Amino acid sequence: MRYIFLLLVSSFFAFATTLHLATSANPSRLNPILATDSSSSEIAGFIFNGLLKYDKDSSTIIGDLASKFYYENNTSVIFELRKNVQWHDGEEFTAKDVLFTYETLVSPKISSPYSANFRFVKAVDIINEYKVRVTYTKPYFKALETWMMGMLPEHILKSEENLMSSKFNTAPVGTGPYKLEQLEHSKDIVLAANDEYFLGRPKIDKISFHVIADPMTRFLMLKAQSLDVGNIDPMQYERQLDETFLKNFNIYEEISHSYTYLGFNLRREKFKNPKVREALSLGIDREELVKILFFKHAKVCTGPFLPATGAFNPEVKAPIQNIQRAKELLKEAGYDEKNPFEFEIVTSNSSSIRPYAAQILQHQLKKVGVIVNLRVMEWQAFLNMVVFPHKFDSVLLGWGLSSTPDPYLFWHTDSDKKGGFNLVGYKNEKMDKMIDASQSMIDRKELTKLWKEMFKVIVADNPYLFLYIPNSITTVDKNIKNIEPTLSGIWHNHILWEKDTAK
Repeated sequence: MRYIFLLLVSSFFAFATTLHLATSANPSRLNPILATDSSSSEIAGFIFNGLLKYDKDSSTIIGDLASKFYYENNTSVIFELRKNVQWHDGEEFTAKDVLFTYETLVSPKISSPYSANFRFVKAVDIINEYKVRVTYTKPYFKALETWMMGMLPEHILKSEENLMSSKFNTAPVGTGPYKLEQLEHSKDIVLAANDEYFLGRPKIDKISFHVIADPMTRFLMLKAQSLDVGNIDPMQYERQLDETFLKNFNIYEEISHSYTYLGFNLRREKFKNPKVREALSLGIDREELVKILFFKHAKVCTGPFLPATGAFNPEVKAPIQNIQRAKELLKEAGYDEKNPFEFEIVTSNSSSIRPYAAQILQHQLKKVGVIVNLRVMEWQAFLNMVVFPHKFDSVLLGWGLSSTPDPYLFWHTDSDKKGGFNLVGYKNEKMDKMIDASQSMIDRKELTKLWKEMFKVIVADNPYLFLYIPNSITTVDKNIKNIEPTLSGIWHNHILWEKDTAK
């Protein structure tokens, strides 16, 4: 009997499959309500589930931990939960966990930008063990999207005094298709398949995230097939792929759901003058930026909401570089050759593109007499020492956005707070009123009309200089089977992926 057991164990390890991925930084908190950086969010997405999610095309909301959901009226939603869903420690997921997640998110003990999504929730009531009623203070256009937030285990965290520094953030327990097996700082994060996952055990046994800050190292590992999936930049795609790479990898390209911007710290006196911000905008040649950095694999970004969404305003065009007008505006603001405008751009080395983008911006703005200093930092240091404490002149950053934008998170005065996403301190009373009005609009035609107006106002104010929307170029080793690319990318059916180890 012992011999048979050992044989079975050895057979498992002989045929166990691992999906090798790379992440540019150590995750800060593997907790869905505290994960604000891309590394944490990506990994937490494999570990936790929300009540709802988007379908594979990101066009329709469907159930996740909720098997059924429906409106009782304009301000009340019923969620019927799946039965026999287990947390990774074997405990059952129930309505208590939904209530606990809500109460934790709105607690003053935590600082999370996601709390804003729950500000119109009046009550979360447990009807029975598998049924919850959520009542809103008024109709809310994101009443359903709100509940895509990952759920937390009440039985583990109910006695936790300080969730912000809890060991749970580096030893999470979720309901997702994978559970955390190993987390080593600056080395590997390993996830193991959840045998009891309610949609079926993933076919790939493990996912190993290799923490690799340097983009070139990530690319070389990909070429060596040490990584199974990886993103490449346009320069690599156009100039550095050989026949062997194309033989071994499939390539999937689509416009990303993200944009890159240069954001000014509007709390600082030097950026409060709108003439300065307009001058900097007119000093930049966005088309040149895209051409140099991306070849044909990106487009100029014209504003805060993504193309192909109802919020996008096609009437707003990107500013055309006008060096003479930029100089005139700077002179009107009190700057000239003897007293040049000077500021710093800070960005992270986690992106292979942004440090070069910063250099191009520096060169372009030199033509209008602006002195630009550059600082490139490691990702976590960038977030913790610069971005979140608001200790910057300007930041070169990006946002990944959902197909249903919520301007409150980024553009409302109330979101300029600790843990909030209004990083630049943007304040506009007119914008606040429009955002407040939009929150209770359930008529999509009226809502999209208002979003388009917000788009125009934000661009005119220049709190950001909107730069580019890159294409997402994803490479997948041909040994990975069952990939089904959709409008939302390739990851929607990852639990069905298989890795052919015979080759």
